[in-house]
Order: sequence, then structure tokens, then C-alpha cells
Amino acid sequence: MTEGQEADTSCIRHNSPHPTNLVIIRGNSGSGKTTVAREVRRRYGRGCALLEQDYLRRIVLREHDSGGMGAVAPGFIVATARAALEGGYHVVLEGILHSARYGEPLRGLVDAYGGTVFYLDVSFEETVRRHGRRAEPVPVTAEQMRAWYAPQDLLRVRDEVVLPESMTFEEVVTAVLHDSGLAGAAAVTPCPARCVRCAEKV
Repeated sequence: MTEGQEADTSCIRHNSPHPTNLVIIRGNSGSGKTTVAREVRRRYGRGCALLEQDYLRRIVLREHDSGGMGAVAPGFIVATARAALEGGYHVVLEGILHSARYGEPLRGLVDAYGGTVFYLDVSFEETVRRHGRRAEPVPVTAEQMRAWYAPQDLLRVRDEVVLPESMTFEEVVTAVLHDSGLAGAAAVTPCPARCVRCAEKV
């Protein structure tokens, strides 16, 4: 959130009749969004789907992230999120998700299901530093990262929370869990809500 701005924990999804939470985490390459998203889902546990833009686009579709060529990825990613939400999963969707290509379908998703959008506002220099400290190295140069970098690429939707780079990893994860309402949201999927195997572990 911006300096001096209090978090709006009402969240648009709380006004939605849909029983699941949609959490979208966006930011430039190296901003830490994937690490945050994975930790948020890990802390929540079963009943929350983690959708990673890079996996769905690069691995599932094997599609380049280029504009102006009728890309399938934006619609495919949103359709996957819709399917998970309709199936009773809370959804954490993360990626660069440039507004020029993903803005319209993402806004439609938020309009339909509510949700909270988080933007990790990290400077280019800091993204390069964080990229260099990744536990899983990605073969990307600083020059490539600069070409992709888009400052303040916000979706401009209600309940969009801007998280500055001054926040620690723990502070960011906590903010995402609580500001989105996910921390207090019950699981509604068959697993674990009605799963015999999950019940045995309680």
C-alpha cells in the first residue's frame, strides 16, 4: 500500500456472493511475486489453487509473451482461474501480467468474482538484486529485465493494494493473507472440507 494509506480490508470479494477468494499478485520480473504467492498458498494449505503465469504460458502453452499476435495465454489463464473458483478453490494468481495484454481479462475476472489485487512496487535496481539471490536461478540478463520492466503497471481496480519494496518478505506475505481475507477463509473444496484422508490427519 502506498505510504500513509491504510489497508482496505473490506475487499471487493467480501461483497461478492461467491464463496471463494481471488488473490492476484503482480509485479515486475524479480519483484518477489512468485516466492510470495507460493508462501501464501503454503500457509493456507489445501483448498487454495496456485496459478503461475509463467508455468501456464511457458510450460502448458509454450507461448511467447508477445503483444499483437492473438496470444492465447491471457484468456487461458483467466479461464483456468474461473474453473478453479467455480470448483470451490480459493485462487492465488501470480505473474507479471502486463496490463496492456492481461488488463481487460483480469478486470473481467475481478468484476465477476471480486478479489484483491496486489502490486509489488519494486525498483528496477532492486529487482536485479533480488534476481541474483534467487534459489532457483533463471537465465535472464539485466538487459532483458530492463526491457520487460514497466514501472507502476497497475490494473486500476478497486481494492488494488500497492506493496512497496521497503516491506519485508514476512510483512508482504502477512499483508496478502490478511488484506485479501484469505487468512480467515474456510476451505470449501471437497479436499479438505469433506475428504476422509484429510479428516484422518486432524
